Amino acid sequence: MFNGNRGRDERPAMPPAPPQQSGGAKRGMFSVLGPDVIVTGSVTASADLHIDGRVEGDVNCGTLAQGADSQIFGSVTAESARLAGAIEGTVRVRQLTIERSAKISGDVEYENITIENGGHIDGRLKHMSTIQAAAAQQGPRAVEATSLPVAANEHAA
Repeated sequence: MFNGNRGRDERPAMPPAPPQQSGGAKRGMFSVLGPDVIVTGSVTASADLHIDGRVEGDVNCGTLAQGADSQIFGSVTAESARLAGAIEGTVRVRQLTIERSAKISGDVEYENITIENGGHIDGRLKHMSTIQAAAAQQGPRAVEATSLPVAANEHAA
C-alpha cells in the first residue's frame, strides 16, 4: 500500500561533471588515438596528444607522443614531440626527440633535437633560430609607389 519505490526512477544518479578550468591545455589531460583509429582530416588538440593509429592530415598540438606503429601523412606542429612512427610531411617542433624506430620523410624544423641511433630522416634539418634570423635579416620591404596614367576628360567647347 505504501511502497515508496513505486513510480521512482531506479537508475543511479550521475556524478556531477568536473569543474571546467579556464585557460589553455588542462594539466594532466591528454587525448589518445588508439591503434585501431584512422583519422582522415586534420587533428588539433589543446591538451597532450598520443597517436598510435593513422592520421591522414595535419597534426597540431602542444605535446605529441607518437607510437612506433603509427603513421601520419601530413605536417606536424607542436611545442614538444617524441616521434617513433612514420611521418610523411613537414615536422615543426621546438623540443624534438626522434626515436630509433622513427621514419620521417620531409623537412624538420626544430629548436632542440635528439636523434636516437637508428632514427631515419629523409629531408632537410632546419634550426628555428636560423629561419627566424633569415626572416629578420630580410626585414620589411618598402613598397614602391607607381604613377598610373590618368585619362583626361576631353570635352569640345
